[in-house]
Amino acid sequence: MKMQFQAYEENVMPRDGKPVLEAFIDALTWDEAIGRIVQWGAARESRYVCICNVHSVVTTTNDVEFKIAVNNADMATPDGAPIAWALRRLGHAAQERINGPDLMMKYLAEAERLGQTVFFYGSTESTLAKLRVELAKQFPTLRIGGTCSPPFRALTRAEDDQVVNMINESGANVVFVGLGCPKQEKWMADHRGRINAVMIGVGAAFDYHAGVIKRAPLWWQRNGLEWLYRLGSEPRRLFKRYMVTNTLFVFGFVRQFVSAKLPVTDA
Repeated sequence: MKMQFQAYEENVMPRDGKPVLEAFIDALTWDEAIGRIVQWGAARESRYVCICNVHSVVTTTNDVEFKIAVNNADMATPDGAPIAWALRRLGHAAQERINGPDLMMKYLAEAERLGQTVFFYGSTESTLAKLRVELAKQFPTLRIGGTCSPPFRALTRAEDDQVVNMINESGANVVFVGLGCPKQEKWMADHRGRINAVMIGVGAAFDYHAGVIKRAPLWWQRNGLEWLYRLGSEPRRLFKRYMVTNTLFVFGFVRQFVSAKLPVTDA
């Protein structure tokens, strides 16, 4: 069955925000973020959304392909307290943190209410199976068009075409992509114009909502310490990522802020 969709070029929405290091981040509210995804998804527009934390922003400074993918996104949200804080310092005083796990659940609630269909691409078969079980408890009438756990290697052209056809034929309005940074952002950029849905890169959100990884308690999240909780949970894997990238972010943003000679705003 041939699917009809509106190409993203036909309805370009002006973006309001600021560059943080070399990543353009949108300044927007939760309602605006979810509203845009719902609107684009209803029309099955081929678009993609990047959820940018400190690691993402720092990666734009040393990976040109990734930087292009982030800056060509239809929306890039400030995931992580430091990125929201940076936008507030750059003039968007009311900016909140718009993170992947919460965005996923907020949209799923709207998708269930509106009858939109979702697809999950990434992670492992085991995690995806657990995710479906957990989501069925919270969203019993949610339409899940399908799931796909790709192999941990580059797909052949034929395999990739098969994935694209599977997603398009599922009728998905939104595709959540859990391939990890920077792979998921590059994948989404490469598939805009081919996948007839809104693609959203949500990193470890599948693991959180499937119960595979325990998420930080709300107090840690609300006080910008979720990264520290994760570091304590997986110190060997995450020590270099957090210690090195957080340091690079602080030095890079201080340099950006000073060179811009911007007036100081309340954090």
